[in-house]
Order: sequence, then structure tokens, then C-alpha cells
Amino acid sequence: MATTTDTRALDLLADFPAIPEGWAYLDTAATAQKPQPVLDAIARGYGETYATVHRGVYQRSADMTLAYEAARARTAKFLNAASADEIVFVRGATEAINLVADSWGGSQLKAGDRILLSQIEHHSNIVPWQMLAQRVGAHIDVVPMTDDQAIDLDAMAAMLTEQHKLVALAHVSNVTGAILDAKRAAQLAHGVGAKLLLDGCQAVPRIGVDVQALDCDFYVFSGHKLYGPTGIGALWARGAILEAMPPWQGGGSMIDRVTFEKTTYAPPPGRFEAGTPHIVGALGLHAAIDYVDGIGLDRIHAHEAALVTQAREQLSAINSVRLFGPEESAGIVSFAVEGVHPHDIATILDEGRVAIRAGHHCAQPLMDALGVPATARASFGVYNNARDVAALVAGVERVTRIFG
Repeated sequence: MATTTDTRALDLLADFPAIPEGWAYLDTAATAQKPQPVLDAIARGYGETYATVHRGVYQRSADMTLAYEAARARTAKFLNAASADEIVFVRGATEAINLVADSWGGSQLKAGDRILLSQIEHHSNIVPWQMLAQRVGAHIDVVPMTDDQAIDLDAMAAMLTEQHKLVALAHVSNVTGAILDAKRAAQLAHGVGAKLLLDGCQAVPRIGVDVQALDCDFYVFSGHKLYGPTGIGALWARGAILEAMPPWQGGGSMIDRVTFEKTTYAPPPGRFEAGTPHIVGALGLHAAIDYVDGIGLDRIHAHEAALVTQAREQLSAINSVRLFGPEESAGIVSFAVEGVHPHDIATILDEGRVAIRAGHHCAQPLMDALGVPATARASFGVYNNARDVAALVAGVERVTRIFG
């Protein structure tokens, strides 16, 4: 594993055993491949050190509890949270947003309140708020995008009112790679007394995240996009906010005392982690964070930005290709080929051993705004290199020849 922080191109393909030689994996925005240290942590967790947590008094259970809580502390450090108790482990960002919507939103929002989203959001940052709004009688407003498909913060500033209680935005778009000016978004939201939730799924693998510096109120991400396991992710929220939030799910571990007359609940984060958690998933997430930090997020961002620049320059030279998103994006290039459905593009690229995503990317409102049913999307990771860009471009050129 590379641990240097120089600015040379990354050469980490050997760390990823699931990527065979000659296969260009360009679907990291959907899910990242796993480096050997993560695979080793998972294997040890299940094969050598496995036990339950927070329950057993025998030594292995105590050791696993320490390891599980060490993963929480590591996640807190990764986000620069004020305390490990501000980290709630969840299945992923989708569950984290639903938790906030149901617990915080269900207890804080009322009829007539407003929620502000943007036109570029993932369905996971739309549907839970719609469900909440329908339940309590709140209203949803939508910030438009700029010409290069980023969130228009000037429009957001003009739209915000004191009726807005929550703003929920993607830190990095999963379709265009546009990076939000999160500090400004926080200033605007707080200026009317609203809370800010950031969807950090595409941000945490690519750029450094400091929740205190960003001044947001909630931050969510999924571990599998951060080179970690599926089924694990994190919700960060300010300690005072978590303390005031009621439980979301009931069961073991989230309680203080249970009687048939009354139940009292554990303090955060335990209050929000009902049942046996994804123990080994947390260990894998810890290893993934160590891996990414060992490389350096500044270096990762520079590496992916260089690949994006190469891909955009070479794809733009093909007359029938339409590019989406800003010139400077975080590791993602979405495009269309005139007269060709993205599924056909992806199928032909797959024949050339290039794996991309094709579809609406769980962002149908954005597709509607772009006037397309779907796009093709190439997304880069630490294991990609210039050869992958060349394979992508050669594949798209083949698409144009096949379809004339």
C-alpha cells in the first residue's frame, strides 16, 4: 500500500485483487473495488477475532467491542468530528438520511415548514424528504442548477426563507462530479435558521472532509464507495442535535431500561443503533479509512482530477459526444453519444473490457432537467490510470463507428 503524499500519479492497481489485468473499471461512483488491507480486515474479523459487541463479558467480546468502538473513533477523526459519540453507524447513506428524516424531521417539522433540495440530488436525498413532507404537511422547494450542472447557490440564496427548516444537498454530485461550496451553503442555510445536511457519498473518497470547518449539521456517507464493505456507513450530527433526537428503531442495545410500562433509551450514538450491528463492516470501514488516509486525499483528488481532464479533453474531440457537468469535477465524467442509448454505449464498452455505468444514476429529476433519459458515466478511483482513459475513448470511438 502506498503511504506517500507526493504528487506523482498513483500506481495502486496491485492492491486490488478483483481488478484483473486489462480490465478498466470505471464505475467507482457506484461502488469502489476493495484493497487488500480491507479484505484482510474482513477476513480477520470473521475468521479469527469474531464475537458480539456491547454484550459479552468474555475477553474476545470485550476485544471486539474495543475494535468496533475504535472504528467509530477512526471515523470521527476522518471527518474531524468533535467526539466519537457524534458518529452513528448505519447501513449506508440512504439509511442515514431516512434516520434524520424520521427522527429529527418527524419531531421538528410541522405543517407549513419547508425543505430545500436541489435539482441534482440522488433519489436517496429526495424520497425520504418527500415521505416526511407528506406525513407532516411540509413543502419541498428545489434549487435549480447552473449551466454546467452544479447547484446554483445564488438561486438558493434568493429562495431561502425563515420557513425553511432543512436544506439537504449533495457535497459532490454522483452524476456530474460538481463540488458544492459547502461552507457557503451552510452560511445561507443558517442565515434563515435552517439546518444543513450534506450527502457525502461521492465526497469522502475524493476530497478531505472537515465537518466542523464546513459548519454543516448532518453529514452522511456509505462505506462501499470509500473502498470499504457494503452494508456500513455513517451519520455524523452535532452532539446537541443527536441528544435531542428521539429513537428511530426499537430493539436491543439502544435501551437504558425496559419494562412493560415504560422504556428509557441509551444516549447517542447507541440510541440509534438498535440490534446487533454490522461488526465486521465497521472493522472494514476502519481499514478503508486508513488506506485512503495513507495515500492522502489531496493526492487522490489530484490524481482523479487529472484523469477527468484527460477524459473530457479526449471525449470532447469526438463530434457526436455531449459532455455534462463542470470542467473541474471530482472523479466523474458523464456523457452522451448522439443517437445512441447509453445502455448500448455501455454494452459495447463492456465488449472491450471497459466497465461504466449507464442509466439515470438514481437521479431522474436531473435527467429530466437535462432532457435525456439517461447518460453514460465514467467514474475514477485510485486504481485507474491513463490506460483506462485511453480504453474508454477507444471504446466510445468504436460506438460512433458502429452507429455511424
